[in-house]
Amino acid sequence: MYPHTGYKLAHLYLFVTSIMHPKQLSIQDFTYSLPDEKIARHPLPQRDASKLLVYKNGTITTSQYHALHGQLAPGTLLVFNNTKVVEARLLFTKPTGGVVELFCLEPDEQYADITTAMLQKGQVFWKCLVGGAKKWKDTSLAKTIHTGSKPITLTATKLNKPGDYFTIAFTWDDQSVTFAEILHAAGLIPLPPYLNRDADDGDKATYQTVYARHDGSVAAPTAGLHFTDDLLQKLRLHHIDTSFVTLHVGAGTFKPVKAATMAQHDMHAEFMDVSAAFIQQLANSLQKPVVTVGTTSLRTVESLYWMGVKIQALCATKALADITEKDITVHQWDGYELPQLLPTADALNSLLNWMNATGRQRLITKTQIIMAPGYRLRVAAGLITNLHQPQSTLLLLVAAVIGEDWRKVYDYALQNSFRFLSYGDGCLLWAVPH
Repeated sequence: MYPHTGYKLAHLYLFVTSIMHPKQLSIQDFTYSLPDEKIARHPLPQRDASKLLVYKNGTITTSQYHALHGQLAPGTLLVFNNTKVVEARLLFTKPTGGVVELFCLEPDEQYADITTAMLQKGQVFWKCLVGGAKKWKDTSLAKTIHTGSKPITLTATKLNKPGDYFTIAFTWDDQSVTFAEILHAAGLIPLPPYLNRDADDGDKATYQTVYARHDGSVAAPTAGLHFTDDLLQKLRLHHIDTSFVTLHVGAGTFKPVKAATMAQHDMHAEFMDVSAAFIQQLANSLQKPVVTVGTTSLRTVESLYWMGVKIQALCATKALADITEKDITVHQWDGYELPQLLPTADALNSLLNWMNATGRQRLITKTQIIMAPGYRLRVAAGLITNLHQPQSTLLLLVAAVIGEDWRKVYDYALQNSFRFLSYGDGCLLWAVPH
């Protein structure tokens, strides 16, 4: 255990970083040595047998996921991300025998959301990374796949390269089959690159949460991989509430920070889908601890706050019913540059009022929020998360939650045989209060 002096140092650290705009942060200051043997390349046989590092008030202890209910007070609201990982890697063989890999990142902007794109039949347009792009000289590639009793020909055609990705037109000769079904039949699970191995049949189940529901992610919300149906039932029996949001995890979650300061780093945007009923539940739970399972769940609930702030500000010049989802999209630095004084309950109620005025039962939009030291949590009191890569935006988020004590947490994990990254162990981090 660490003494409470660390807790005081964390307060000082948060004071200093609150003065410095996070744009000035250097990712070089958020690194540690991660030996290769500490990376978990396969999951444990029993999900909830994983270790759980618990950080609270500067003190660190070790528990296990199956005992999580003992760490949470009755009435705590646990927020999970129920996105489902899609088989986003498609391999095409050229006539010459070479292989071209298409990594499906996200749908083209013409689709309102990922679900709409996934349900397209016959043709869809997708943003893809292309492995072997220089060797792909022909316009189109084709392969035969099977989704039922008859074969289907899937064709991929390069259209343009507007950035570091290609726009690909996928077409297939069966108008009754959706793109989601095409991926399930022909695609491969996209394991994180740092696992440095190909996906096997077991990953189809283990690299998916037991509560995954909505196709759209190219990476698992890995904090949730530790939960089992039995553990979820145990939590409910101990009067711990559970609820679900959807944020589709993009490949940008693995995007390395190469810029000298964070001002030059373009944070990835991700689709989120949240019901009005969840937002109401969240607003009703603010007097009790709200704990998010995973960084994606945390980014989602915190984004809801800033959407409410934007609506409140826009009401000075616009009728509530005239405000659009585009108006309230959360951009990278909004958490530092928007007005900071609106109480959380007021922000969530503003969001609910807007949804009611515009007839929305669901909020489907994107968030680009970045959470780094200097950010103050508006909704969540704690975070359950895995142990992340050095020099990553995920590590910045952890430092935003617990301040400079992130170093103590990671030193403790390294010294106490914790398993790191997607298939590794996890942490319950209680936020350092401001």
